[in-house]
Parts: sequence; C-alpha cells; structure tokens
Amino acid sequence: MPKSAKHLLIGSTEACSGKSAVLLAIAFQLQAQGLEVTYGKPLASSADNGRPTQPGDTDLDFIPQVLGLSAAQRRPTLLSLGDQTLAEQIQAESPPDFQGALQRYWDNDTGDVVLLEGPANLDEGSLVTLSLPDMAVALEASVILVLQFSHRRMVDSVIAAQRRLGKALIGVVINGVEAADEAWVTEKVVPYLEQRGIPVVATLPKMPFLRGVRVGEVVKALDAEVLCGADHLDLMVESLKIGAMNVNAALRFFSQGQHQAVVTGGDRRDLQIAALETSTHCLVLTGQIEPAKDVIALAKDKEVPVLSVATDTLTTVERIDALFGHVPLNNPDKVPLVRELLTHRVNVSRLMTLLALDPPADAAQP
Repeated sequence: MPKSAKHLLIGSTEACSGKSAVLLAIAFQLQAQGLEVTYGKPLASSADNGRPTQPGDTDLDFIPQVLGLSAAQRRPTLLSLGDQTLAEQIQAESPPDFQGALQRYWDNDTGDVVLLEGPANLDEGSLVTLSLPDMAVALEASVILVLQFSHRRMVDSVIAAQRRLGKALIGVVINGVEAADEAWVTEKVVPYLEQRGIPVVATLPKMPFLRGVRVGEVVKALDAEVLCGADHLDLMVESLKIGAMNVNAALRFFSQGQHQAVVTGGDRRDLQIAALETSTHCLVLTGQIEPAKDVIALAKDKEVPVLSVATDTLTTVERIDALFGHVPLNNPDKVPLVRELLTHRVNVSRLMTLLALDPPADAAQP
C-alpha cells in the first residue's frame, strides 16, 4: 500500500494575509529536504481572481506550475464559492456532502506532504462544511495559520483560533512585520505565543511588492482607457497617491512613494508632471479630460502608462486600493522574492518535527 501523506492546511484568520506566499515558502523548503509535495485548494473563491473560478483557472494552476508538480501531485478544487454558487447552496433542499467528497478526495494520496490552501478565514465555507476547521477534522490535518501582523487584533485572533482548532493547530507564521516592530514581535509576541503552546515557525517582513498589482490589473479594475504606455502594463504598483494639492507639496508627497500609482484630475498638468518626475509606475487621470501633449511626451519618455477613467477621484481611489493584497500570487516576478527572501525564514526543521516528518533516507545521509 502507498504510504499515507501528511496533510498540512495553510489557513488564516483574515483574508489577504499572505497564505499563497507562505505556502510557496514552505513548499520550497520541504522540496529542498527531498520531500514530495502535493498541492490542493478544496474551496476556491471568486475573489481569487475577480471572476468565478473555473476548472483550469490560471491562478490555481500557478502554484503547481512554480513548484514543478505533475498532474498526479495536483488536486482539483471541490467548489468555487461565488455569489451564484452561494445562492445555489442556500436554496438547495439537500446540499452536497462535501465532507464525504473531501475524505474520498485524499484516499489515495501518495508522497510525503499534501499542502492545502485554506479559505480566507476560519468561517468561510461553513455553509458547505468546507471551512478550515471542517477540513482539519475530515482530513485529520495539521494547520499552520498565517497571521497578518497587527498590534491589536493579531494575538486575540490566534488565541480564539486555537480554541476552535485545538491540537490541529501546530503553529503560526507572522507575516508583514515592519522593521520598527521586529523587536516587539521577537521579544514580546513570539515568547507569549510559545508559552501558550502556539509554535511560531516563521516571522516574515513586510514586502510591499508581494501585495502589489500590475498596471494591467488596474486597467481592468477601472475599465480605463490607456492613453500611452500600453507596452508597460506589466509594471508593478506598490502604493497609491492622490494628487490634489499645490505643486510644491505634491513634489514632496510623491517623492515619498515607491512604484506608485498617482490619481489626479485630467486638468492638473502641474501635478501630472510632478508625479512623472518621481517613482510613479502609473498615472491615472479622472474627468476624461485629455492631458497636455507634453505630459504624454514625458510619460512616453519615462515609460509610464497613463490611464483615463470616467469615474470620480474617490471611486477611482477606492477601486485601486481594493486591489492591494487581494490579487492572487500569479506573478512570476514575485516568485524569486519568495524564494530568496522568505523561504529561508521558515524553520523547516521545526516544522518537520511538528508534522512528525522524517527526511528521506538519501537526504538524511551526510
């Protein structure tokens, strides 16, 4: 009989905590130990890519592709939970038995570790018995929770999660730690959690690039007209600025940002020029006012896309801001950053001990 694989659920207490990046970092480490990894995401969401997830969705294909997994090392999604499927489940007289499907789903697993990406939080999927606690029980799986760093709510949320998950919770990863908070996390938070029986297997720095979005994704979200720079829509936007001040203040304000999108009125030539002289990767003009020719000329020289939108400034800013951290990790440019800067921060020896995993015999040799 094939050996039984360990099941490890990578979950979170809130959406957009960085599960995909953490899963990749853990997978890279396990593969480096010579362990065979399988990937699956039993419950997908239409929020994964801004549209209902379909079989073969590129977002769900991305992680297996990056990890070099074969078809046998990939598991299909059981359900994509969007508005339509949610309504169907609510109205169904006898909802499908996803618990049974989940158990059969993993009956013939081979390899060493099945890495499962969990729902957005501990509650999502409860309607169809595919919440993180439901999966942990059905699969007798271990759980690593990814915590988005927060001074106030982070510790409370993980203690509450421990009460719900019990022994299934084998550790946490604290993600998005600012440099100024590293000492507080290391000296206060980590010892406290360890004392509570919650191992911390990694603390990861805040990396705006990982939460950033391509200009092309901004174009889609805004239904924008690209006035110039259509060849540079793969540029990454890491922050957002609003141009609505005098030009001197704008220069100081814009110069504080890195790889930013600047939203300003189509009639504000002075602010548009100021933005293009700083680290701007995308200029978004509201009011559908055609910009001055010298603005377009400068943008072309700087290779900065200029977009025109019909929405007002507030709506435009809200739509762009909603993208940060919500766009899936389906950008090949982000993978080297995960591999080089995050992977080594995962305490793989401790993780393997918590999972009761031994390295392969050939990997264990000196």
